[in-house]
Amino acid sequence: MIVTRKALSRRTLLGGIALPLLDAMTPALGAAPKSPARMVFIYHPVGMILDKWTPAQEGAGFAMTPTMMPLEPFRQNLTVLSGLAQVQGRALGDGPGDHAREGATWLTGAHPKRSETDIRCGISADQIAAREFGQHTQLASLEISMEAPGLAGACDQNYSCAYTNTVSWKSETMPLPMESNPRNVFERIFGEEGKADPARQRSLLDYVSGSIDRLQTQLGAKDRNKLSEYLDAIRDIERRIQKAEQQSMKLPDMKRPDGTPESFDEHAKLLIDLQAIALQTGITRVITFMLGRAGSNRPYRNIGISDGHHSLTHHQNDPEKIEKVTRIDEFLVKTFANYLATMKATPNGAGGSLLDDLIVCYGSSLGDANIHTHHDLPIALVAGARFFQGGRHLKYPAETPLNNLFLNMFDAAGIPCARFGDSTGRLTRV
Repeated sequence: MIVTRKALSRRTLLGGIALPLLDAMTPALGAAPKSPARMVFIYHPVGMILDKWTPAQEGAGFAMTPTMMPLEPFRQNLTVLSGLAQVQGRALGDGPGDHAREGATWLTGAHPKRSETDIRCGISADQIAAREFGQHTQLASLEISMEAPGLAGACDQNYSCAYTNTVSWKSETMPLPMESNPRNVFERIFGEEGKADPARQRSLLDYVSGSIDRLQTQLGAKDRNKLSEYLDAIRDIERRIQKAEQQSMKLPDMKRPDGTPESFDEHAKLLIDLQAIALQTGITRVITFMLGRAGSNRPYRNIGISDGHHSLTHHQNDPEKIEKVTRIDEFLVKTFANYLATMKATPNGAGGSLLDDLIVCYGSSLGDANIHTHHDLPIALVAGARFFQGGRHLKYPAETPLNNLFLNMFDAAGIPCARFGDSTGRLTRV
């Protein structure tokens, strides 16, 4: 029998909407395409209570600590790394400003210039990845945050707010802005055609309904189901964004941008779902996600904490304050676990899930925020089995550069990079 079915292009679009990998995009009798690597960096603000995070045992079979417990379902993909440092976050003669340096150094390993206007740092690890992967995607990278940017000018001890508002640097003088508004993230992924009209609230999918109908006639039953699930996910995200916008319009205090849910959990869920779609469709393969600004003083009333996060971290060994910070740490790690669960539940189009294709670094550039240390950083690596062996706690000698880990991540993803920031070589045993 001669098979003549032609495959749809992997870049098939519905009126500009990228599609996930469908069976119809695979040539007849051809092997399924290899799912590409994706790289994500998730920032945990203001350090952690380290003895509640760091496992006591090294190697495999370590006991999960209280803060780390939400990650238990992902143990086989999880590597905990302790002993790593970003020493360029220290004052080095510049005086106070550790939270500005906390943000600026996490992905760069470069000491930031202390200035409100003449900002200078270094290219960040996510942008090294974006330079390589961006050759194959519509967006080189996405930069997303759970907190809107702070005020212009100085945010920390005569350091520009640029150092606290982002951890992503395209070059040593070009910080990339983080987006916290789900509507704006949606429009960056799908374009502005689907922008909500207050009079009609018309869905993006309404604009391309004819294209959807035509495409479905070319697909088999399995692909039609995949397409239907994908489009349902887009419509659900639109509905949730519109609901958040309507709720925002009713509030007398308009500080929050339209489209941002009041609930942390709802906001996080929207942003995580948007990231899953962006990665699944290949819109981008690189994402940086800040769970809060560097030095964030956000209260977490949803878990019963009305004190500011940053204020609490200067606990001076007060057990009540330490307990509150620990609860915040656990909550943010739980948000990370929800992120991983979403990726595990999202097909990659090659018989697995997005989690199989991911290399994720989670952590902070502060260790003990009470005394502003930039060593013994809380760092976790979560990755598909084809990239790294998980299920281990690896402890490294004091002052080992965090940037060494980024070199390992680049190698695993096929990104050429001989040296990065203050790296001294690859980590062993990873």
